[in-house]
Amino acid sequence: ALGAFFSSIWIIVANSWQQTPAGFHIVGEGLQARAEITDFWAMVFNPSSLHRLTHTVIGAYILSAFFVMSIAAYYVLRGRHLDFAKRSFTIALWFGLVASLAAPISGHFQGQKVAVTQPAKLAAMEGHFVTGDGGTPLYLVGHPDASGGRTRGVAVPGLLSWLVHGDAAKPVTGLDQFPREDWPPVAITFHSFRLMVWLGLLFIALTALAAWLHWRGRLFETRWLLWVFVWAVPLPYLANQVGWIAAEVGRQPWVVYGLLRTSDALSKAVKAEQVLGSIIMFLLIYALLFAVFLFILDQKIKQGPEAPEHPEPAPTAAGWLKAAGARAGTGGASLADAEER
Repeated sequence: ALGAFFSSIWIIVANSWQQTPAGFHIVGEGLQARAEITDFWAMVFNPSSLHRLTHTVIGAYILSAFFVMSIAAYYVLRGRHLDFAKRSFTIALWFGLVASLAAPISGHFQGQKVAVTQPAKLAAMEGHFVTGDGGTPLYLVGHPDASGGRTRGVAVPGLLSWLVHGDAAKPVTGLDQFPREDWPPVAITFHSFRLMVWLGLLFIALTALAAWLHWRGRLFETRWLLWVFVWAVPLPYLANQVGWIAAEVGRQPWVVYGLLRTSDALSKAVKAEQVLGSIIMFLLIYALLFAVFLFILDQKIKQGPEAPEHPEPAPTAAGWLKAAGARAGTGGASLADAEER
């Protein structure tokens, strides 16, 4: 677990540098130009790395909690390994509740940072086309029309301004302040971000309800909710994936934000057919790994906890003396044979 966590730090640092590059300078010109690090720690602690790392790790904790709760709920519903399952579910529940409540807090601070460092991405996430003079609404549901420059849906007036600036009357920068060629794909960014947010609210509702029922002593008798937890395990996976889609698609059209366009990062030495072949190969390999994962997981769930729930007590000193005496009385038979007699 610690190894995975420390690995995630450097993955997030590298990705965050692409989003908010810092601690470098450009050496050379034209096709020979390259970025060289001038300040390692400025590169590591670039403007978005800590916010992104925090939010990503919280998302992983939510996924872990729902994974444990899904298996534990299944055991309770089937009447298997009840002591183990109830303890596991309870620990994962409180862990998941705290993480689910922390996710919107960390997301809020990350959103405020995006408003400063990547305002076009924030505008795409919110389907915000025209800056305007007053407060900016936040759309709860809707659909952005990039060609028409407007979003249709249900919105709360001034809420986006209040979340970004702490002032419901202060406008948020819209996409009209950026060249059209610098706009991210608006619809994908908008909908993936909203799906992540709504799933996060669902996690809060489920864990809060389960915690209340646990406090009332009725959780493990509420079978419908346990079945919800059994089948809810894919949702944190989905939430994490659509969150990354919002972050990465929202970064477009840049590989390194504001410095290197995606269209300029394509290697002329690699043909389109080779890229397609690599994508197909990765899809096949990961599909195989996923199938193996599901098979092993199914076997482990059927097997249950490896340690017995009620282990046999270890032999006492008196027990060993009795066995030794029986062995002496049998002329040197084995301890196992003596105890059988």
